Amino acid sequence: MAHQTETQLVVYQAYKPAIAAYAVANQLLGGPDFNYGRMSWIKPNFLWMMYRCGWASKENQERVLALWLDKTAFDEILGQAAFSTFTAGNYASEGEWKKDLASKAVRLQWDPDHSPYGAKLNRRAIQLGLKGDVLERFGKQQVRLIEDITDFVQAQRQHVDKRLLEQLIIPQERIYVPANPSVALTVGLDSHTA
Repeated sequence: MAHQTETQLVVYQAYKPAIAAYAVANQLLGGPDFNYGRMSWIKPNFLWMMYRCGWASKENQERVLALWLDKTAFDEILGQAAFSTFTAGNYASEGEWKKDLASKAVRLQWDPDHSPYGAKLNRRAIQLGLKGDVLERFGKQQVRLIEDITDFVQAQRQHVDKRLLEQLIIPQERIYVPANPSVALTVGLDSHTA
């Protein structure tokens, strides 16, 4: 699931204020507090990001960014992904998985999606860990727009805290289907139509 237009989609990240301020001001990831030597995780699902960052309340995750990128770039990232853990059915053997994991700079995890209150749902949400050249290309070239949505997140958290879900506003998300069917198969997507 992702908030998307015909040609672009949004992924979310939560950072400490210094990293977020630099990213918004410069429209790229970087600055003295950002470390391209570490893995950085992107999430296209808004409520999964809210669960992860506690609606912008966890330490070093106080600022939430919406990063827009072209779907072609997202598909490129997906095509370079290896599953974080071995699961029978995704690979012929554990050895094949280890080889794939060692050769790729993107980690893929299917985690439970979450309700606004943080309860696990049956539906799965994807998160992608980027490192090395893939992370640098994402952070410096592929991102088209970086928006700080922290104020929006904090306003919506008030509705959740007061259990007023009828007032909660979240981005409209729909199923994302990669343009290349082999990429969808590689990352374990069920067959769906957008």
